[in-house]
Amino acid sequence: MAQVDTAETEQGGAGIRRDTGSGTWRAGIRRAIRIGSRPGPWKRGLVLAALALLLGLLMLLHAKIPNRIGNLGSLVETSLPWFGLFIPVLLAGALWRRSASAVAALLLPVMVWLNLFGGLLSDKSHPGGDLTVASHNVGADNPDPVGTARDLAASGADVLALEELTQQARSTYEKELAKAYPHHTVQGTVGLWSKLPLSDTQPVDIKMDAGPLADTKPADIKMAYNRALRTTVATDHGPLAVYVAHLGSARVNPRAGFWTAHRDRGAQALGKAIAAEQNERVVLLGDLNGTMDDRAFDDITSQLRSAQDAAGDGFGFSWPAKFPVARIDQILVRGVEPESSRVLPATGSDHRPVAAGISW
Repeated sequence: MAQVDTAETEQGGAGIRRDTGSGTWRAGIRRAIRIGSRPGPWKRGLVLAALALLLGLLMLLHAKIPNRIGNLGSLVETSLPWFGLFIPVLLAGALWRRSASAVAALLLPVMVWLNLFGGLLSDKSHPGGDLTVASHNVGADNPDPVGTARDLAASGADVLALEELTQQARSTYEKELAKAYPHHTVQGTVGLWSKLPLSDTQPVDIKMDAGPLADTKPADIKMAYNRALRTTVATDHGPLAVYVAHLGSARVNPRAGFWTAHRDRGAQALGKAIAAEQNERVVLLGDLNGTMDDRAFDDITSQLRSAQDAAGDGFGFSWPAKFPVARIDQILVRGVEPESSRVLPATGSDHRPVAAGISW
């Protein structure tokens, strides 16, 4: 009886071994089928790849984005450098998904961004310079105009442009800057202080007040809110035409989108004034309320070049002062050579001052 049981047990064990081998074989087949049916690295992350290509095309073709709807094109161009932040986000997603296609697609936005802004990542400044110019929107609500004036005087600038001067603060700046800058002119809310003599000073109409009633207003009323001037600085190398401007503000709101009507009208008027300038050497200083990537400034950038682009270190963001995200305070030149460009330490204003060294 025991023998029979043993035999049966042995036969049953053989059956179990046969079943186990068969089950392992079938599991192996199923596993191979699953592996074979999984998408390869070039098929995974296709959505990420598409997003990477769209990002690259957006930066590459930004000039083609129309402004008809809410000034969308100008808004994109104003924030264009910051689109580069999407690249590491997409790269992290591509690595997590192990997607070769997404990684390859990211080459497009990387190359486009580097082509647009890679040159700003290196220090292009040179020591020296014949003249140092600076510009600062001192801020109408600046709680410390005395400290701001002293900081600017200590900057070593030979020519200093101030924007957003109020009637209350004007006398403070004139008093505090008088020792360092014996020559100055104020036209409306903008002014220029200089260590060198000034001449041929006049206001520049940047069309801040447009419409049927604009021409009916008295000159003294218009001058009160004039926001641009032109003067000649007498240098050892000859006369230098200097423009100071504070263009209209830009606003983002749900109804109008990126509202820039006053600023754009002023940019066009300023471009015409510079085009009519007879002096070959020109410097434009001021708060233009926009970045030079914005097509709205084509009339200006076609004639002048940015000192920051030519001789700066980094993007030179100047606004807002506590955490700058855009360079809207500009130094643009023609007929002189930018040697250096920098952003000065913050003052009591919501803008940071900017300065540049130029030579002949």
